[in-house]
Amino acid sequence: MGVLENKARARLFYKYLSTVYDRINPFIWNERMREEALELLELEPDSTVLDVGCGTGFATEGLLEHVDEVYALDQSEHQLEQAYAKFGKRAPPVQFHRGDAERLPFATDTFDVVWSSGSIEYWPNPILALREFRRVLKPGGQVLVVGPNYPDNPIAQRLADAMMLFYDEYEADRMFKRAGFEDVRHAFMGPEYEPEVAITTIGRAPE
Repeated sequence: MGVLENKARARLFYKYLSTVYDRINPFIWNERMREEALELLELEPDSTVLDVGCGTGFATEGLLEHVDEVYALDQSEHQLEQAYAKFGKRAPPVQFHRGDAERLPFATDTFDVVWSSGSIEYWPNPILALREFRRVLKPGGQVLVVGPNYPDNPIAQRLADAMMLFYDEYEADRMFKRAGFEDVRHAFMGPEYEPEVAITTIGRAPE
């Protein structure tokens, strides 16, 4: 388990990163990548959508170009403070919640789509979190998770393993299928300098 696959350490990490996150993020996860991921989903204006690990709201902004309202959750109060500054704290179009991906504060069969980008790498138990995603999805609902693709270089692999969760499509298949998802598929994305730095996995909750 990597050093940041610990909730307390991840919160501390984002306490400091949150102040510069929106300036750093475009070098790793940019608007073009976000739109490519959004195109993989079946979104309607009235779709009920949950953004898990919403951070400062970068993905939330993209989702709101397709749907009328987004529920957004993050465990970091400092990241959420940055998101509140963009959207407001208590009113639509975003309903914010501070919480844990492994214990979602929502009823079963609530959402048409659960989205999570840049969060899975910090989860101590990703299969548990993915099972929570399946629980809150309506039958036939879609899940989309963007995470870091496992590097090919052995030195980069050792660094990745020491830091957080990196995984390839075979491990993604295993995690999503163990969590109960069907029709699991993957897409690789990245900025121009590293076009496969991210792995995006899409699945569907059983009908």
